[in-house]
Amino acid sequence: MINNDVLRRMRYLFDLDDTKMVNIYGLAGVTASRAEISDWLKRDDDPDYVECSDTSLAAFLNGFIVLKRGKKDDSEVVNEAKLTNNIIFNKIKIALTLKSPDILDLLSAAGIELSKHELSAFFRKAEHKNYRHCNDQIMRKLFQGLQKIHRPSTKPFSWD
Repeated sequence: MINNDVLRRMRYLFDLDDTKMVNIYGLAGVTASRAEISDWLKRDDDPDYVECSDTSLAAFLNGFIVLKRGKKDDSEVVNEAKLTNNIIFNKIKIALTLKSPDILDLLSAAGIELSKHELSAFFRKAEHKNYRHCNDQIMRKLFQGLQKIHRPSTKPFSWD
């Protein structure tokens, strides 16, 4: 999934304005300006569109975890250099304190039925024999399910 889409979707789902976005980056120890964030949130056909790097999205997601769950002891936030859908999915799960039944309900509400075993395969290490790659469709359905919970009165988010 494109990092900019994830960033746009998170902003929409949780009704985050520019100031909140800047503050979330700050929670991860990263300085991001309003202009940078604005360029990341633009549509890809806009001339000012800038691709959001994995490190920038990781910083946002880590900051979102700190916002929702609090800072973990005295440890420093480490922003990953490479993200996959599986890592993004796991960070959202951590931030929102979602358990397997919650996630299965979210996905079911969006039209995807998975077993608990299929779901747990997304959160395994890539080297594990039962690891399963999380594809873009699963991520979109996760966001659709989250929208039904966090913004139920709004029309579905358009990916176009």
